[in-house]
Amino acid sequence: MESKKTKGRKVHTNSKNSSKTNRSGNPKSIQSNRKNPAKSGPKDYRDQARNSKNSKGKKGRSVLSTVMMVIAGGVLLFSLYQIVMMVAPYYTGGQEYDKVKEMAVESKEDTDSSGDDGDGGFQVDFEALLAQNPDTVAWIRMEEPAVISYPVVKSLDNEEYLTKTFSANDNKLGAIFLDMRNNTSFTDRNSFIYGHNLKVGGEMFSQLNAYADEEFCRQHPYFYIYTPDGAEKVYQVFSAGVVAADSDNYNITYSTEDIFLRYLELCRNSSNYQVDVDLNAGSRIVSLSTCTNVNEDERFLVQGVLIEER
Repeated sequence: MESKKTKGRKVHTNSKNSSKTNRSGNPKSIQSNRKNPAKSGPKDYRDQARNSKNSKGKKGRSVLSTVMMVIAGGVLLFSLYQIVMMVAPYYTGGQEYDKVKEMAVESKEDTDSSGDDGDGGFQVDFEALLAQNPDTVAWIRMEEPAVISYPVVKSLDNEEYLTKTFSANDNKLGAIFLDMRNNTSFTDRNSFIYGHNLKVGGEMFSQLNAYADEEFCRQHPYFYIYTPDGAEKVYQVFSAGVVAADSDNYNITYSTEDIFLRYLELCRNSSNYQVDVDLNAGSRIVSLSTCTNVNEDERFLVQGVLIEER
């Protein structure tokens, strides 16, 4: 009996010790490891899912940034293309007129060493101009703005040279041209000459509006027109200002002397300032017209009266 009890107690004792071992020895470590997966498994999954989501988010943002950069680059290139296309005609047109001036214009100062008087005169080779463009009728020059020094042409209408240069190239600079209704000898009571006011650069009649200022006119009161017959005509500015494109300032025919005198008075009244110069029924004037680039139905008009011909 005792042996049985003892055996039973030993067995019981071993079971108890086994329980302690489970609580304090390696088996506890095993149990602990069994519990960790139950607690950490879902967390690891959530971390992986979160990391995967963050990775996808970063990748999505990276793709979006790349797309935005490509679009921005495309917009920049298109803008640069537009600017080049806008500026190029002004550049090429300006170069073209520089060549025309080199070809046809000669100041007597340039020939001092060859024995000429060197009085600072201005000479135009109309033979060369007419060979290049038979529509040539004159050359117009201002001391200031000095850029206004161009050949003057005339065609059968007032449209052709709005978009065609002196050298017959299509270009938004166009040309300086005489009104189709005027005589090429500049013997009409009023001769109209047109030129563009460009938004870029200062060529053609773009700087004509300098005459809006009275002081500028007082400092530079004259402009000059040279004709193929060798004549030099000197005009004094007497009127400068903005007028409507359809105003009476653009009348070109006058049936009587009184009507012409009233026209001259109209021009004086349209001017930004008054100039002390004689105007009468026998006066011969030249009207220089350009856009204002402010309102489409307005023009800037500078008018000069012939005071000398030599």
